[in-house]
Amino acid sequence: MFGQGLLYVLLALGLNVVVGFAGLLDLGFVAFYAIGAYVVALAASPHLFEHVAWVRACFPAGMHAPWWLLLPAGAILAAGLGCLLGAPTLRLRGDYLAVVTLAFGELIRLLLNNLGHPVNLTNGARGISQIDDPHIAGLNFGQPLDLFAGLRLAPVTLHAYLFLALVLLAVLISRRLEDSRLGRAWKALREDEMAAQAMGLNTPRLKLMAFAVGASFGGVAGCLFAGFQGYVSPESFSLQESVLIVAMVVLGGSGHVPGVVLGALLLSVLPEALRYLTGPLQAWSDGRLDAPILRQLLVAVVMVGVMLWRPRGLWPGKG
Repeated sequence: MFGQGLLYVLLALGLNVVVGFAGLLDLGFVAFYAIGAYVVALAASPHLFEHVAWVRACFPAGMHAPWWLLLPAGAILAAGLGCLLGAPTLRLRGDYLAVVTLAFGELIRLLLNNLGHPVNLTNGARGISQIDDPHIAGLNFGQPLDLFAGLRLAPVTLHAYLFLALVLLAVLISRRLEDSRLGRAWKALREDEMAAQAMGLNTPRLKLMAFAVGASFGGVAGCLFAGFQGYVSPESFSLQESVLIVAMVVLGGSGHVPGVVLGALLLSVLPEALRYLTGPLQAWSDGRLDAPILRQLLVAVVMVGVMLWRPRGLWPGKG
């Protein structure tokens, strides 16, 4: 659960660049998460070797790309996809932009679902398994690590440390961006696009950069997710995930990095914490209440209550 929470922090920080810094409502952010995951799934598993003839010819030992290459590749491809999304939406604002990004996220998921034939690229809804464990600096994150005095770190713990290191790096990058010249330009775009144009800012370029930078965070998170799970499928990247990531940003405090981290951690932990409440409620109703649906309902009630109490989020910025 801790590892998944850190992945959500990384995703929320990426979306915060788009929504919080630049003020662009993106409801399809999960598409970049999916791209990163499938980069790893295709380049570090036997899938393409088994199903595509020219891959077998080019890589007779199988495709097992190194992780020092996979992480930047996932980030760069996701950033490219972010620019691809941003280019046709440069003139759109508000609800229109939200609808287009939502459709884009669903389009990517449907493509992943249907690229199982005639050439089996993604294996469709069945997903891709047998993904290689992360190997970084000679360390295999899929095997226990024996330390001094009989201390042993389990693979789950190793993954958590890896996620934590990249989250700290993402926080550092976000804070530097926030205080940079580019970050101030994004804030001007967020507050008033016409005024930003009047001041001579290249607003189309600023939008593309926001989409690209935010998407790169999502791509890295997707790479980590695929390596941790060892399996990916299109259903892991549903609209519900996009909405959840947006909720994390808004709940914590859009545009404020510590607030976004807080919102992501809270919404990661809250569903698990509410398991202890759904049990007594189920017993009270003689099992007529469905536990997962009840848990989602309670999460929604808590979120509505928080937003009524703190409309700008739990930890908003000073600006």
